[in-house]
Amino acid sequence: MTTVAFIGLGNMGGPMAANLAKAGFNVRAFDLSAQALETAKSQGCEIAATASEAATDADFVISMLPAGKHVRGLYVDGDAPLFEVIKPSALVIDCSTIDADTARQVAAAGAEKGIGFVDAPVSGGVGGAQAGTLTFIVGGSEAQFAQAQPVLQAMGKNIFHAGDHGAGQVAKVCNNMLLSILMAGTCEAINMGVKNGLDPAVLSEIMKQSSGGNWALNVYNPYPGVMENAPASKGYQGGFQVDLMIKDLGLAMDVSQQSASPVPMGSAARSLFTLHKAGGNGKLDFSSLLKLYQDKSE
Repeated sequence: MTTVAFIGLGNMGGPMAANLAKAGFNVRAFDLSAQALETAKSQGCEIAATASEAATDADFVISMLPAGKHVRGLYVDGDAPLFEVIKPSALVIDCSTIDADTARQVAAAGAEKGIGFVDAPVSGGVGGAQAGTLTFIVGGSEAQFAQAQPVLQAMGKNIFHAGDHGAGQVAKVCNNMLLSILMAGTCEAINMGVKNGLDPAVLSEIMKQSSGGNWALNVYNPYPGVMENAPASKGYQGGFQVDLMIKDLGLAMDVSQQSASPVPMGSAARSLFTLHKAGGNGKLDFSSLLKLYQDKSE
């Protein structure tokens, strides 16, 4: 049986690990949260006491971590770097959204020890992680992309090879910058309609079927009560936090500066989400940006 070590069992990583176990992989999971480990155990995962224990002799090592410094610390710079215990034939699949330079540096460090590494950030949100319908955007060699396929197919529906190491991260921040722009525009439009007497559900359906249709309207409506399973209808809990969107927009701004790419709408979206965070909303789902446009009494 193929053994997969899974490091990082948060809102996204937990369901991803559960889907791997459901698909028949032997999943050895590790997280700093005892509650996350208990949940993973109940979903068929084997629990490891440390990341090193999880990764030792594993065929694949998957990580889902907050930022580049955590990824580098896990594999290269930490007290017990995993590249010291991962077997040479294994493949590391890092699903974190981090800067492309760190992804390339960690891939190079793995290559020095004969260990394959791909950056494979995901899109699709918590709902996609739970349903096993995530999109994976992979940076690595053709051979590494082929090696990763069986594992990624157990967690996702759309799997793209973006290019060499780091390309997955660049493509991901392009996507999330566009997502932030679409969500900001959707919030503006719905709020304006409601302020002029329109029913938000009716307006949303009109726009979905018209030229303003987009992903936010289709599966992630930001207005409470319009879409039962969207975070907006659950007090903006769960989903993709404002803090994480701001992090990704910061990565996008770095990419834009490195390549002299003008991103005026991306910059505006980053400012809006940062202003929203300043109001104490950093831990809410990013669709809560709607609150920025509403009267305080709403």
